[in-house]
Amino acid sequence: MAYISQLNYDDAPPENQEAFRHEQAVRGKPSNMKATLLHSVPAHAAYMQWYPLWDEVKKLLGLRGAVLYAHAISTTNNCLLCSTYFRKALTDLGTSPDKFEVSEEEAPIVALGYAAARHAQPIDPKLWAQLKERFSERDLVNLVAFAGLMVATNLFNNLVQVEVDDVLTPYVPKAQLAETADVE
Repeated sequence: MAYISQLNYDDAPPENQEAFRHEQAVRGKPSNMKATLLHSVPAHAAYMQWYPLWDEVKKLLGLRGAVLYAHAISTTNNCLLCSTYFRKALTDLGTSPDKFEVSEEEAPIVALGYAAARHAQPIDPKLWAQLKERFSERDLVNLVAFAGLMVATNLFNNLVQVEVDDVLTPYVPKAQLAETADVE
């Protein structure tokens, strides 16, 4: 169970209702995470900067590469909500989220994702060399900044225990479903 509720629109101050309506107009019904963040308009606005960086990462890596990158970060951080979101995205791309291979081109990106999630550890200089051969400094800034926002998203969801959205439930790993059932 989440430690912080989702915003109750009817009881919210006008500023929060406005942010809720804007979120709904831009991205549809707010997800559980967004509905929780909407208790604070500045917090919601800060986390929504994920989207412009996500667009940059998709341009840079393609959709599959971007999903693999975000999946690596989220699974390493044990963020059930985000990793399930990206499990669904992999499935939607025709890739099994339980068994997939990364190409030689995707491998450094996935490695960067794992390394970003272990943010207290330095990144292998060989990995940096591989990345610098392929990406400009602007690209690298976008990749690392996106990783930072992904880690922040994972942190928020993990600390608050934001519940997995109903639409994502079919994509929760079976082992996680068993653990959840044992807790309830």
